[in-house]
Amino acid sequence: MTTRLYYQDSFLYDFDAEVREVLDSPRPAIVLDRTAFYPTSGGQVFDTGWITSNSNAKFRVTEVADTEDGKVVHYLEVLLHDSQKEDLKPGTRVRGQVDAARRRDHMQQHSGQHVLSAAFVCLYNMPTVSFHMADDYCSIDLDTPTLTKKQIESAERLANEIILENRAVDVRFVTRDEAGKLGLRKLPPTERDELRLIDIRDFDLTACGGTHVSHTGQIASILLRKVEKVRQGWRVEFVAGQRAVATARRDFTTLTETAALFSAHIYDVPQQARKALDEIRSLSKQREQSQEELAAALASALLAETSETNGRKLVVRTLADRDLNFVKLLAQKLTRLSTHAVAILATTSPQPALVFAQSAGQPFDMGALMKETMTRLGGRGGGSKDLAQGGIPTADGIDAALKAVAEKLAA
Repeated sequence: MTTRLYYQDSFLYDFDAEVREVLDSPRPAIVLDRTAFYPTSGGQVFDTGWITSNSNAKFRVTEVADTEDGKVVHYLEVLLHDSQKEDLKPGTRVRGQVDAARRRDHMQQHSGQHVLSAAFVCLYNMPTVSFHMADDYCSIDLDTPTLTKKQIESAERLANEIILENRAVDVRFVTRDEAGKLGLRKLPPTERDELRLIDIRDFDLTACGGTHVSHTGQIASILLRKVEKVRQGWRVEFVAGQRAVATARRDFTTLTETAALFSAHIYDVPQQARKALDEIRSLSKQREQSQEELAAALASALLAETSETNGRKLVVRTLADRDLNFVKLLAQKLTRLSTHAVAILATTSPQPALVFAQSAGQPFDMGALMKETMTRLGGRGGGSKDLAQGGIPTADGIDAALKAVAEKLAA
């Protein structure tokens, strides 16, 4: 088993170790006798950093993982050449260097989670059932049927009070039997004889193998973000430490830029956005009504100027400045205003498309006719016996295709 140096000191970034194994497949990796690199576990993601050989060859560590037999595997960025394998062969000494900025961020997030989870238990007896750490946010899932805005704000306030008090965060090891008598917030379902406890002085005690700060003040702050209902309760997203600062800065910049668009203060953005949405909905309804009126008027004009042939009016038209929705609406108006109309329509902008339609009771099959036309033009489409539509990649050949369809229907 690999000796895990971070168990005793989460602020240990540099260490010496001996190579025990070199793995070539499927990715280059090494196993050390001891390591300060944290592998993905318990919701916390892995450390990254570098491993330097005695010949000063430097290898980037891109991922760290556990094995079932207790080893820690350090995955390297590049494939190892023969000379590099010699630098890292079993028995050689190496120097490990953990990415300190990434480690500090992870300590802030994970320690922040302990404080936040304890706050929800302390105030509302809401236990945390899972923890997830992503690159830009973290989340906890709470086992509770309801979660109010007041409860969220109260838990956030208490968590930040504990941070401000700069309470000590101690690490100690106890037997499983001892742990069962200490009133842990959460006792893990493990068969290990010894448990590592994270003790936030007079506030939280729980078993955890992750990396943590030594005092709560090093978390700096906790900011709660999105809250959503999930299958097992409620999910609360949060950020801590420098992530909280970066997130707040990004939010402020976004609000400032949005407020400038409305020529308003950032606190007036919601009101201005609601006003703009109301105006958009009103204009959309007006546009729909105008489209209906225009399609009806155009349909009447087209029917009036089209003479009957073989007992039906065949309307063939290409519209260069109307979208597919309007062309389809026009086809519906044509076939409803007349009981013996056939519409062969097309649009060339913004996306070339065709619409074929006929009044109920007419003998043709618009769906079959559309598929035949699409095959000729290299497009895709289909529909029912009375109404069909299709899209084509370019407008080339539309006029010739409509003429061919019209001649076939008039024959």
